[in-house]
Amino acid sequence: MCAQPSPEHQRRGWRGPALATGAALGALALGLAGGVLGARLAADPDASEPVGSCDVAEVAPRVLPTIVTISATGAEAGTGSGAILTADGAVVTNDHVITPAVPDGRIEVILADGERLPAELVGRDPQTDLAVLDVEPGRALPAIELAGSDDVAIGEPVVALGAPLGLSSTVTAGIVSATGRSVTVPTGEGGTTVLTGAIQTDASINPGNSGGALVDCDGRLVGVNTAISTVPDSAGQPVGGSVGIGFAVPVGTVRAITDELIEHGRVAHPSFGMTVSELPASAAARFGVPPGLVVTAVTDGGAAQAAGLRVGDLITSLDGQDAPTDATLARVVVHAADGDEVEVEVLRDGRSRQVTMTLS
Repeated sequence: MCAQPSPEHQRRGWRGPALATGAALGALALGLAGGVLGARLAADPDASEPVGSCDVAEVAPRVLPTIVTISATGAEAGTGSGAILTADGAVVTNDHVITPAVPDGRIEVILADGERLPAELVGRDPQTDLAVLDVEPGRALPAIELAGSDDVAIGEPVVALGAPLGLSSTVTAGIVSATGRSVTVPTGEGGTTVLTGAIQTDASINPGNSGGALVDCDGRLVGVNTAISTVPDSAGQPVGGSVGIGFAVPVGTVRAITDELIEHGRVAHPSFGMTVSELPASAAARFGVPPGLVVTAVTDGGAAQAAGLRVGDLITSLDGQDAPTDATLARVVVHAADGDEVEVEVLRDGRSRQVTMTLS
C-alpha cells in the first residue's frame, strides 16, 4: 500500500469526535493506527549503538510478521491495526476499530504478507477499548510475545508497529514519556471511557494505528496503541495527526482482558453500585472539605448500599488513594474481580468513617 492516502481514507480512519481534556493535553482523539516513537539519541559518537534507542532494524523484522491491518465494514467503514496473540489465529485490537462492523458487518484481517482473511469477533470490551478477533489461516501464525509486566520505565526506548492511514507494516521508534496515565477517550459507539494505567509515548501515532503494538527492544508487547492527543482548531475539532503525545493500553490489562474474552467471549466488570461526581480541590476549599467524590445516587442492592453509603456522602479516600477521582473508580473496576473488597473513607456530617465495599 504505497499510494498516498486519500482525504476520504483519512476521514474513515478518524473514529469519533475528539474530547477536550484541558489546555495541557488539548483534544484527545482515538487513533486508528499504530504509530512509533521518535528516537532520542545520546550525543556519544563512540557508542556502538545510539544510547536510549532500540535497534529498530533488528526488532522490526521479528515483530512485523505478527502485526496485521484490520478492515471493518458495516453502516460505516474504518481501518486499524492488530497483533496476533496465538498461533491458531487470535488477534487483539481496539474495540473502536471493529465498531463499524458491529453487529452485522464484515471484518477482514490482512496479514503482513498481504493475505486477506475473514475474521470473526470473539469478544469486545468497550470499557478498556479492547477486542479479540479470530482468523483461520490453515497454518500456524507467528504470535507476538507479551512482556511479563507493566514495569516500563520513563525514558525507556520502544517501537510502535501498525498501519497508519492504511499503510501496513509501518514502524516508528521513540521512548516512554510517562506511565500510569488515566485518560478519558471516546468509545467507538459514541460514549466515553477511561484508559487506566496508560503508557504515554512520543510515538508518531496516527489514525489507523489503533490496535497496533507498542513493543520493547526485545520485541515484546508492552502496550496496545489506542489514542492520541491533537491540537484543536478554533471550532474545537482535532487538526492533523500526531503531536507526539500518544497513549497505549498496558500489557497487564491487555493480558487480563484478552484472556477473559478468549475464554468467555465477554468481560464482566464488577460495580460499585453508585453514581458519583468529582469535587475538585478548588471547589472543596470553598466548602472547607477535602477533595474527593460526592455520591449522587445509590443502586438498590449494590455494593455502596450494602456498605451503608448514602447520597451526599463525600468519599475522601478509595482503595488507598486520597482525593479519588473518576479515574480512580475506573482503575479499580478494570482490575477488580467479583467479590473483591475495597476500603473507602467517607465524610458525612463533618465526621469521617471507614467502610469496606464488596464489589459485585
